[in-house]
Amino acid sequence: MIGLLICVIGAVAAYFIGRRSLGYGILVVMAAGYAYGILRANLAPPFSHFIFDAALVGLYASQFFHGRNKEQNPNHSALNMWMYILMGWPLLMLFLPFQPFLVSVVGLRGNMFFLPAVFLGTRLRDEDLRRLAFGLATLNLIALGFGVAEYFKGIEPFFPPGPMTMTIYNSVDSGGGNRIPSIFQNAHAYAGVMVWTVPMIFGAWSLRTGARWRKVTLLLGMGAAFVGVLMAATRLGLVSAGLLVVIASVSGKLGPLKRVTWALAIVMVVWGAMHNERWQRYKELDSETVQDRISGSVNRNFWEVLVEYPMGNGLGGGGTSIPYFLASQVNHPVLVESEYCRILLEQGIVGLLLWIGFIVWFVFNRTAFFKDEWLTGRRMAWYSCMLGFLIGAIGNGMLYSIPNSFLFLLCLGWVAVSPARLPATAPRKVMPPAGVPVSLGARAY
Repeated sequence: MIGLLICVIGAVAAYFIGRRSLGYGILVVMAAGYAYGILRANLAPPFSHFIFDAALVGLYASQFFHGRNKEQNPNHSALNMWMYILMGWPLLMLFLPFQPFLVSVVGLRGNMFFLPAVFLGTRLRDEDLRRLAFGLATLNLIALGFGVAEYFKGIEPFFPPGPMTMTIYNSVDSGGGNRIPSIFQNAHAYAGVMVWTVPMIFGAWSLRTGARWRKVTLLLGMGAAFVGVLMAATRLGLVSAGLLVVIASVSGKLGPLKRVTWALAIVMVVWGAMHNERWQRYKELDSETVQDRISGSVNRNFWEVLVEYPMGNGLGGGGTSIPYFLASQVNHPVLVESEYCRILLEQGIVGLLLWIGFIVWFVFNRTAFFKDEWLTGRRMAWYSCMLGFLIGAIGNGMLYSIPNSFLFLLCLGWVAVSPARLPATAPRKVMPPAGVPVSLGARAY
């Protein structure tokens, strides 16, 4: 019952707060996403599995049924067309008799449920982005607090052993201890979310306007994100964070003081990594490991799946995370470690080709580099999206990870359309009072 109560509270809060402010509404959903892992591990199923979903449904309802219409530009029509196609095809697959209906419904969630976040990303404006960046920085600091506690006390007080925490207890870092999940469902989710928050936080921190205490909070939030990546000890997280550091460092939008501050913050994080054995998983990033992962995940599995299941194995039958109480109902379960293999298995060759077409469109759509005050943040988000598409070739979760996928698609929508400009207004004419000659009245401007 506690899980059901949290679902109701999350949905209601996201709905009413989202009606007042998109940025704050997204923060409600992100708060549910941050706490999803630790709540699911400590609350009885099945309602604990839907805490994040319920909040996201509330936000969708606040924006798509009662939200104000935002101004659009030509890029919206192309993006909207792609999203409708990418959501429509899995919806059609739901009615094909590949898998039991409940399994297909869960599979539909993994292929379609997060895609409307792209529309939310297109609606983000300066005020929303500032609120969202500050809120994400605060959440990062809270997550770091839990991570530090787990680092010194262990994960047992926070994540009791059980079916929901098996992955956490099986993951170890370079020092032989457990990787730190903070309040997320596993260490990979922790590192991934920390990486996805950096573009917006850095973009807000690099702005010329804003209160000093907010700037300090944003900088601390970025530091918490990078320390969180090291504590989670995931190689993909380290690579992604390194790419963002390079992009931010070569940005021309920072003043001298901010460049020095940014450099000192990076030096402190690197120094901590070099003097802590448990944070040194980056040493395992060698060419043989990467080559084995790519050859095993992409080449072999992809061609096997293409030959055996050209029309797919049905929604939920290709690797989408299925609750353990439904796992036994999956027909011919196939496990792969590639998001594109999963899409091929669940949506068939048609679904895969649709996604390839969308990715090509996104690559050649250069609106992310529109010059305005958020250029640096959007540029970092664009490269993060590109890296996310590449990582999808050697890992799953691009479309169904909580809350990583939501942030990924939110950033994708943000950078896929050019920022809206306020329409030009005609100068206001000041008319003279009645009865006063024009020559003696106020001059019209």
